[in-house]
Amino acid sequence: MAAAKFSLVAVDCPDPEALAGFYAAVLGGDVKQNDEDWYDLHVPGGIRIAFQRAPGFRPPDWPRADDNSQQMHLDFDVPDIEAAQEQVLALGATPLDLDDDGGRRGFRVYADPAGHPFCLCRE
Repeated sequence: MAAAKFSLVAVDCPDPEALAGFYAAVLGGDVKQNDEDWYDLHVPGGIRIAFQRAPGFRPPDWPRADDNSQQMHLDFDVPDIEAAQEQVLALGATPLDLDDDGGRRGFRVYADPAGHPFCLCRE
């Protein structure tokens, strides 16, 4: 029997409202403000991602560097990677690694507006 039940992923960032809005536009769902430093995104399907203000936030390096790891990354399955790429770039994502080896690798890497890496993965 499991010792715990998954609740949420909390993401440090300089502007939790803006980053929650970015991911709401990418994934859908509803953003709820808990206070000025914490926003929850309730994604369809029951997943919750929290965004918390982190004073002195330093974006992660990608790929990993010895003095500042990527900290974490999120993967998102998409039916059409080209269409999803257009959408996330229009929303403010930054491309980090778009070489998916002609589709053989199956994913592309981006940074969200706060600098966290995330991947669009072919379903």
